[in-house]
Amino acid sequence: MEYLSDIVIEEISKNLSITKKQITSVLDMLKDDKTVAFIARYRKELTGGLDEEQIRVIEEQYNYGVNLEKRKNDVIRLIEEKGMLTEELSFQVRSATKLIEVEDLYRPYKEKKKTKATEAIALGLEPLADIMMKLWQNGDKMEIASRFITDKVLTAEEAITQAKYIVAERISDNAEYRKYIRDAALKYGTIQCKKKNTASDPEEKYKNYYDSSENVGRIKPHRVLAINRAEDENVISVNLELQPQRDVDYLIYKVIHNRVSIFDTELKEAISDSYKRLIAPSIAREIRTILTDKAQEQAIHIFSLNLKNLLLQAPMKGKVVLGVDPAFRTGCKLAVISPASQVLEIGVIYPNEKAKGVDINPVLLAKSKKTIVDLVKKYNVEIIAIGNGTASRETESFIAEVIRENHLSTKYVIVSEAGASVYSASELAIEEFPELSVEQRSAISIARRIQDPLAELVKIDPKSIGVGQYQHDVAENKLNKSLSDVVTDAVNKVGVNLNTASVSLLSYVSGLSKAISKNIIAYRENQGRFYTREELKKVSKLGPKTYEQCVGFLRILDGKNILDMTSIHPESYDKAFQVLDMLNLDGTKLGTEEIKEAIEGLNHTEVMQKTGLDSYTLNDILEAFKEPLRDIREDYQGLKLREDIMHFEDIKIGDELDGTVRNVVDFGAFVDCGVKYDGLIHISKMSTQKINHPTDILSVGDSVHVYVIDIDYQKHRLALSLIK
Repeated sequence: MEYLSDIVIEEISKNLSITKKQITSVLDMLKDDKTVAFIARYRKELTGGLDEEQIRVIEEQYNYGVNLEKRKNDVIRLIEEKGMLTEELSFQVRSATKLIEVEDLYRPYKEKKKTKATEAIALGLEPLADIMMKLWQNGDKMEIASRFITDKVLTAEEAITQAKYIVAERISDNAEYRKYIRDAALKYGTIQCKKKNTASDPEEKYKNYYDSSENVGRIKPHRVLAINRAEDENVISVNLELQPQRDVDYLIYKVIHNRVSIFDTELKEAISDSYKRLIAPSIAREIRTILTDKAQEQAIHIFSLNLKNLLLQAPMKGKVVLGVDPAFRTGCKLAVISPASQVLEIGVIYPNEKAKGVDINPVLLAKSKKTIVDLVKKYNVEIIAIGNGTASRETESFIAEVIRENHLSTKYVIVSEAGASVYSASELAIEEFPELSVEQRSAISIARRIQDPLAELVKIDPKSIGVGQYQHDVAENKLNKSLSDVVTDAVNKVGVNLNTASVSLLSYVSGLSKAISKNIIAYRENQGRFYTREELKKVSKLGPKTYEQCVGFLRILDGKNILDMTSIHPESYDKAFQVLDMLNLDGTKLGTEEIKEAIEGLNHTEVMQKTGLDSYTLNDILEAFKEPLRDIREDYQGLKLREDIMHFEDIKIGDELDGTVRNVVDFGAFVDCGVKYDGLIHISKMSTQKINHPTDILSVGDSVHVYVIDIDYQKHRLALSLIK
């Protein structure tokens, strides 16, 4: 195992351009059950400052590399047991850099199920296949073939036909040939789609693929997933077209070497059969798998990136918010939330209810308006958060009218309610608000999402948050892991208030399980609050290892130790106080201009010599001194507040609009511009410069100024551009 590790570490070092020491440090800590978040934040001196993503890449490449080396050893052992291992073959296996290459090399030696070739071998025709492949130039082929006539092989012609099956399989099993054809297919192959006669696609979702042909090397990942889905739904048939003539010519050259033999015709027939029956279908399947794997990786990456930006959206702290869960007949549920996210009042209004063909009831409308005005004035509501689901735009129009008619100082914002219904019906929501209905809980969730998006969204399965593309077409386990990593990174980067955090939030903190998180809440309920980080050691089942992993990410405001509100780990407290002494200041000066000025004149080398601190930890301590309560989300954009509404029908080509990016996908970004339907900025309309992906320009939550370039009023489609 150590030998394997050395090989793998050497390879990772080359791939990532980092030292072997950095890699071994990361692997040693992961082996010791240190979390990625802890390693990235508190062990920078050992990793050379590697971030979470780099650490995960090391882990992933290491696991792949170890599995690759194990498979190489297994293959070499299995071939050796058959007495067929040569030095050259051993070298080829050892030199392989991918599992598929190892499997190609092992293919000829694998125990095969019943095939035409195995049946021919059982008939004793392998020597004839050997003769054919040795390119004999002399002799009579029928006379040679007649030597293999038996009671089961009745003619020379039959012997040749059966021997050709053996030749065809040998050609198909050749690793060099397969690699060449696979590589060529990845560059020059085409994916051809045709609509099936029996297809059912009433909304023409897959119209772009009814009759299409795309180069394998240039097809976009999202189109691969769309093609797969259309194929699964029996809308289209898909064929991966290789380059048959080029591939067959290559095989003829490799097998026959421009020599003419007495079996020349038969060899060419065997090559053609090998390609059509064995190689082409197999390579096509492999290419489809390769394309799908890459497309899934891309989809997961984009989903993760969108989720990260959504979770790190700037919170609107200290605001009284009125959450509105829109509806028609059942009424809009209301929830007023305090700056501390406590529920102040629950209600319901009916501004959208109307019978078929009858206008909205004026009495209900007037009563609904009065309810909103009363709540805004009673609680000094600063923001009204409206969910973007059913009846959202009608409710928005109503709220905008109330604000305008009553000259209210409040503003409103449209909030994505993706996943709110999932949370509202969950055990967690029932436990939190057992006496409320699902819709009332949803209104609370909508309001809290703008106060602290991270704290609220961690309560929801990340897959239900709705910022991905083709998420149902990717491997669920890979998606779950990636999204969980994103949430974990976000929570630990921001930090968690130990005295207010929910179980959901605590569960994502480095080292904490759901069970221990519940124990922390139980301790808090019994004791009133935590006054020091040290008290965590009294929590049931929270041992020394867990304490080390989690404590630096948990904050205590107004505690007994001033450093407990910072990101400084308790293991560094003594040295942090030494640094304060060297600055001639105490903890009361944290975050002041005085300490910032003192740090400017600090001699870092002298401090490191006196305290024994490394440069990474010292820099982190000094940053915590300067901004002890810094929230990294301040660097991200928040939601755009509005006072009035614009109707879709009022928009014209050439209009300029302001909006918020709701989702980013491979082909562009969807933007909420305050009209009923989101608009699309296609990737080609994002920049005058070439960009590789929309995420190079935009992120979920970004505020954008866009230009309307096309409108389809019937289909409610809005085409936007960032380019004037």
